Amino acid sequence: MSGLQNRSSQLFKYTRLFNNVNLPRLSSTTAKSSAEVIQREKKVSANNYDPSPVVITRGEGIFMWDVEGKKYYDFVGGFATLNQGHCHPKIIKAMTDQLNRLHHTSRAIFHDSLYELNEFLTKQFDYEKVLNMNTGVEGGESSVKIARKWGYRVKKIPQNQAQVVFAHGNFWGRTIAAISASTDPTSFDEFGPHVPGYQIVPYDDLGKLEQALRNPNVCAFMVEPLQGEAGAVVPSLGYLKGVRELCTKYNVLWIDDEVQAGLGRTGKMLAVDYENVKPDLLILGKALSGGVYPISAVLGNSEVMDVLTPGTHGSTYGGNALACKVALASLDVIISEGLVENAFKMGEIFRSELNARLSKDKAIKVRGRGLLNAIVLNTKGVSDVYKLNNELKSNGMISKPIGSGALRFSPPLIITEAQLREGIDIIVNTINNFKN
Repeated sequence: MSGLQNRSSQLFKYTRLFNNVNLPRLSSTTAKSSAEVIQREKKVSANNYDPSPVVITRGEGIFMWDVEGKKYYDFVGGFATLNQGHCHPKIIKAMTDQLNRLHHTSRAIFHDSLYELNEFLTKQFDYEKVLNMNTGVEGGESSVKIARKWGYRVKKIPQNQAQVVFAHGNFWGRTIAAISASTDPTSFDEFGPHVPGYQIVPYDDLGKLEQALRNPNVCAFMVEPLQGEAGAVVPSLGYLKGVRELCTKYNVLWIDDEVQAGLGRTGKMLAVDYENVKPDLLILGKALSGGVYPISAVLGNSEVMDVLTPGTHGSTYGGNALACKVALASLDVIISEGLVENAFKMGEIFRSELNARLSKDKAIKVRGRGLLNAIVLNTKGVSDVYKLNNELKSNGMISKPIGSGALRFSPPLIITEAQLREGIDIIVNTINNFKN
């Protein structure tokens, strides 16, 4: 028998053996109830989330429907990602059109969509360069890398001595680099050793910030202009302007984390626009794709961004053709449909109505900007917050518990005043009638 015949015979033998193995098959079996979906998901999925007990099967605009057909107001908005609402037709069309043309090449070669997106971003936000990534946490981590390299190349910090300062209560993801900056024990406990070279200062405290920035080895201060995950915490007027002045004074890069607060969410295109200041590095994500596809971006001027040279940073999917077209469509929706202006107007109504109508023995205050808001509750602890969240769900609204004392609300920016007022009625009736 020839070598070729022998190899063919062996292949036939192995194929027969392989075909006789009882391998799992893809199943088309669909769960028939929310309870069944939850049970099956918990059995096979890592236990790193504690979702509200609702199973969504469809979304349109500001609404979602569960598998039983019940309709909900979505006042979570995909963690402030669905600024343009569920399944916006312009974004979905851009995605499907590009899917039929080209979706990925890798950055090993050029494609004809990246320059379109980055030209738009640089003109819109007045920066010179863009680094394209996939997720918000990648944007944060990339910014830290850029700042460190800038610190060594430009500020002449001794090698491996660069320090990055963060604000207490920050949240920018769950990677090792991100949790090393966290002040939430749930995020960082038992995940050490943590990344060195980080320092934490109080949020909204320019005095403590200046003390930290006096260290000549500090290369950057990274901060959210409105802390989203901490419960829509708004800094004092003048804080952001003070951050700009201090970073300039001490030759430190200001990294502005607008992954949640940006792109119209707070009633301005960027949350820093409330004080008309410009950071050195700007991080965008979440609504940059309208929640349709993972994409993020870091923007900066050449003097900072040019510390990156070929091979120093990258991403397999970062800047892929599909993401670029989706982002362009998402940005067009925000601008052409006036979502920034609508978010400002609806946010003013939301806070005014709730502050006037909520029972003072149930709710301490309502805070936020635009359509990123939180109700600080007068409760006995985390169990009450989750019970209240579940009662809102029963009454047709999806919200987000924050820690042990607040509920956060971030509906799509396309919401109408009539829809908003219906949502306010649900919130007021649920909270005012809640039995602690």
